[in-house]
Amino acid sequence: IRAFNLPLLEYPGFEADDVMGTLARIAEQQNILTYLVTSDKDFLQLVSPLIKVYRPGKQGDDDEILDESGVIEKFGVGPERVIDILALTGDSSDNVPGVPGVGPKSAEPLVQLYGTVENIYDHLEDIKQAGLREKLRKNRELAFLSKQLVTIHTQVPVTENVHELKARPKDTVRLLQFYRELEFKSLARRLEEVSAAAAPMETNSAAVVHSDIKTSAHSYIVIDSESAYKDFTRIFRAAPLFVFDTETTSADPLRAELVGLSFCFAPHTAYYLPVSGASAVDQGGGTLFDTAPDPASRASFAVTPEQLAKDLKSVFEDERIKKFGQNIKYDMLVLMQIGIFPRGIAFDTMIASYLLRSDGKHSLDALAAEHLNYRMVSFDELTENGRKDIRTIPVHEVGAYSAEDADITFQLGDILHNRMGVAGMRPLCDDIEFPLISVLATMEHTGVRIDVPFLASMSKQLEQQLTGLIHAIHEEAGEQFNINSTQQLAAILFDKLNLRKVRKTKTGYSTDVSVLESLQGEHPIIDRILEYRQLSKLKSTYVDALPRLIHPGTRRLHTSFNQAVAATGRLSSSDPNLQNIPIRTEVGRSIRKAFIPGSPDMLILSADYSQIELRVMAHIADDAGLQEAFKAGEDIHTSTAARVFGIPAAEVTKEMRRKAKEVNFGIMYGIGAYGLATRLEIPQTDAKDIIARYFERFPGVNNYIAKTIAQARHDGYVSTLSGRRRYIADINNKNANIRGNAERQAINMPIQGTAADMIKRAMIDIQREFESKKLRSRMLLQVHDELVFEVHKKEVEDVRQTVLHLMKSAFPLSVPLEVEVGIGENWLEAH
Repeated sequence: IRAFNLPLLEYPGFEADDVMGTLARIAEQQNILTYLVTSDKDFLQLVSPLIKVYRPGKQGDDDEILDESGVIEKFGVGPERVIDILALTGDSSDNVPGVPGVGPKSAEPLVQLYGTVENIYDHLEDIKQAGLREKLRKNRELAFLSKQLVTIHTQVPVTENVHELKARPKDTVRLLQFYRELEFKSLARRLEEVSAAAAPMETNSAAVVHSDIKTSAHSYIVIDSESAYKDFTRIFRAAPLFVFDTETTSADPLRAELVGLSFCFAPHTAYYLPVSGASAVDQGGGTLFDTAPDPASRASFAVTPEQLAKDLKSVFEDERIKKFGQNIKYDMLVLMQIGIFPRGIAFDTMIASYLLRSDGKHSLDALAAEHLNYRMVSFDELTENGRKDIRTIPVHEVGAYSAEDADITFQLGDILHNRMGVAGMRPLCDDIEFPLISVLATMEHTGVRIDVPFLASMSKQLEQQLTGLIHAIHEEAGEQFNINSTQQLAAILFDKLNLRKVRKTKTGYSTDVSVLESLQGEHPIIDRILEYRQLSKLKSTYVDALPRLIHPGTRRLHTSFNQAVAATGRLSSSDPNLQNIPIRTEVGRSIRKAFIPGSPDMLILSADYSQIELRVMAHIADDAGLQEAFKAGEDIHTSTAARVFGIPAAEVTKEMRRKAKEVNFGIMYGIGAYGLATRLEIPQTDAKDIIARYFERFPGVNNYIAKTIAQARHDGYVSTLSGRRRYIADINNKNANIRGNAERQAINMPIQGTAADMIKRAMIDIQREFESKKLRSRMLLQVHDELVFEVHKKEVEDVRQTVLHLMKSAFPLSVPLEVEVGIGENWLEAH
């Protein structure tokens, strides 16, 4: 709004409604016709000959303009009595309660007769309808509270002159900054085109704003000679801490070529060190850029990767010298490729920003704009939206760009470090998130070996199964068609076979998984289509894709673990995502067979927390019943079923246990009667009864849910036991569905987030123990509650005991932690 130069009024302590009402009355006194654009009914109290309400239409309805006659037609009274009508009927969209049981048909005659709510209550005994009289008597306080809530106060101390509340020329530079940050590419392009056409008019204001955004004086030094390099290395070796950043040719750190490094030791001063390597045109035809580098792009001085490792390795690997960075794991992995293994990672601005507000933006450009009011040169600007290879750009431009990255990261480090302290999150950073960076970098660098021949054989088998399914589906349909075409499939299912139509989309009737699952049992073709889709996805996403992702140098598969994606604090995996390999089907489980140790003297070890989130819930909710069951080593679902259904554990049937299991896991996600009824395929009344009995037997859980939702409403966020926060933006939303979803997030996050913190701490402890003992065994993967290792056969027992002990002791709870450990020739066998 400010970038568009639209007037924006904010008065602490006053609602927007009151500000609008005051402005309308001021304008009215000056004989100015005013339109209030709103759907809120309470604004109709302001309507006068010079004030009208413009109500935008919803879902295709026409817009509506209400004047005094329109208010009378809608409410049966004039604008001055609207608040009295609403005081009686309430307004659910604004959480105004009104008098329960009193609607417009009852309220209008009362207000027409008596005028105000106050006068109605003065003549309460005169109201003939006994039922209405009793409702009013019982809810007197609600009626007066409601009137207070809907009354718009028009005495806000507004200082602005209404004649000056006009839109001015937009701030194009600032708007472009926002558009780029938010990746509104088409809007940015359109604004650039308009700005170029109107350049003479916009030049001055744009220049002023640009100088406002970018005011920092700095010294960025490109190291361009042997003597300058020697001077730099002296500074480098003496620094107690520094920021470093790499410039490379790829977003994949394990396939990227190092072009240069930037360093910052103090704010506003940074160094760029060019690194020599292959040019943009000597990649054996593999490059996308076939233009020879401009001579100006060639650095007059550059160190080789070998020289870099020789001269700087000892400082990078010194634990005592602290390193800062933005997404520093990427830069660590780049350096690992040339033999430098950084240690002493003390701060990451991206992760710090994520911890402070997981729902925010964490790119360096966005953080600079937010915290420093500084507009950086973006990578897109440097490379002309990727059209230029960084190796073809003049070294002084790359140097300035890279040095700016290091400098801004250093400045942000100070700011974010202080904010972490204010938010009480330094222990979370120092004990968990920052130490974890090195653990994840090591795991990603190690990678995991894949049995390619096994996957090739599996691919052929799946191809045969898919061919058979296609033939069977065509037979059921009575004709051949493209199963992968949603439109052709819809025509078969809903037009030819006349199956029940579930949901319509813009292009026709939906055939997505949820629709097909709802149609199961109505025709044999449905089960076959679901099986076809499942096998087809497994084949394309994993069986055929994984071998293509194997690194040509290491001959192993390298995934990326992301700390700044999931709002609960869980790690996510990408490129490829190894946490989504399905394990509920035999084919899905078989894919895990392809994950094997790297040599014949190694085995795969899997360690999996047992029911970790239920145990965390028992601890956080402080529920005696759940804690007692876990301490006694009982099967928690059988124990829950026995308590909920009021029978001995020995009499619990499989069906009862299944229901209890759904409730146990569902409660952590804020499940309601409708959700449980859907999962268990039982009437909603039965589901409601089961949940009621669950809360009766486990009152601590019920208290936890109520307390957590109340806390979220008050604070705007919920926390894990480690102090990790998740802000719940919609916890007070007026829309019940949106608010309900926010409440479920609030209930789940402290549980899932604490479990995530727990396994992260275990990973850090295990990695340190492996390094301390100089073990050859290595941690390979983390899949939510499971850790996967490549273990040397001579170290199996040592590793097993170490992992068991450190996972169980990572985060003491009021209930015992259990860890299931398996060992085998592949991941499936170990799991």
